[in-house]
Amino acid sequence: MLTRPPRRLACTVVAVSFAVGVASACSTGADPVTTLAPGTSAPGAVSTATAAPTTTAPPTSPVPTTSDPRPTSTSLAYPAGSSDTSILIDGVERRYRVHVPAALGRPRALVVVLHGGGGEGLGVADEGEHPLSVFRTVADREGFVVVYPEGLPARDRAGNRGWVDCRSDNTVASGADDIAFLATLTERMRTELGLTSEQVFMAGGSNGAQMTLAFAFHRPELVGAVAAGSGNLPERPLPGPCTIGPGKPVPIVLFHGTADIQMPYDGGCVADIGGACNRGRVVSAEVTRDRWLEINGLVGVEPTVSVVDLDPGDAGPANHLVYAGPAPLEWWRLDGAGHTVASRAVLIETNRLTGAQNRDIEFAEVAWAFFASRLPPAG
Repeated sequence: MLTRPPRRLACTVVAVSFAVGVASACSTGADPVTTLAPGTSAPGAVSTATAAPTTTAPPTSPVPTTSDPRPTSTSLAYPAGSSDTSILIDGVERRYRVHVPAALGRPRALVVVLHGGGGEGLGVADEGEHPLSVFRTVADREGFVVVYPEGLPARDRAGNRGWVDCRSDNTVASGADDIAFLATLTERMRTELGLTSEQVFMAGGSNGAQMTLAFAFHRPELVGAVAAGSGNLPERPLPGPCTIGPGKPVPIVLFHGTADIQMPYDGGCVADIGGACNRGRVVSAEVTRDRWLEINGLVGVEPTVSVVDLDPGDAGPANHLVYAGPAPLEWWRLDGAGHTVASRAVLIETNRLTGAQNRDIEFAEVAWAFFASRLPPAG
């Protein structure tokens, strides 16, 4: 997120479940519009107790974090549980947190999760504190490794950590080569884990979503698919890949709340708290979607549609549009939702800065289901 939201509401996760009913309905074409009511399951449903060359250096030794008491020995390069380490990129120490499920053998995948620009940084990995931390829960169940890289402080008074994406008019960005950082980190970990690029995925929210899109534009060969929540393409992109686009299609799932004012659904200034528009301007969520339809060769494809409305108390339903093809695009329009990452496990209070949270789907669950569908056959 681009601004720090209030603390989460108390929400105890009892069990995590993923149902493929909606995804299956969307792919058959037999019933192109499906509505799920409260009490039914859906993608991301969670049961809760309450409603360029770069100079690099070897990584430092992983240090288990105090938030995870479970480190045990594994055959991987990182201990089980969560550990922090860093690498040098152009002489700057870049930190990242790795989460490895206990007793994991060969991982199914690597998922790179990018925080927003609201000051959370590595804190988005703290279990139960941010919707992006749910990737850890999904990883434990599904057998993949999660890495949470950390951006550098912005050049403004707040100094919140964020990413240098494709905006040419973001005057407060750190100026770091974040493409180089993420490419180096991704390739290093992919090699350490014995994975192919088809088994590497990236997801992010807000500024992390914008960085995910930027990375897909610059290095599409390094990821099998990406997921972006509340992150639009820039109105004035930097030259090169940011303007031209990726050299190949990239399977993608996009999420956006129609009442988002921090990353405006209809386009405009990003997180324009002071009125200076110093974080640049973006095109609308729908123009962003349409650009990706062009990139992935899906113009003219009729989407199958379903509606998920598990929480009648949130701002509105989640509308799921699936554009099928070799490089598919899934589009989640979250009616009435603001800027907060959608979740049923980590609930964020409605507030004037980030608006209402969609609580019909779980961002991490939906993203992983999309990623898992892109994994090469086992063996």
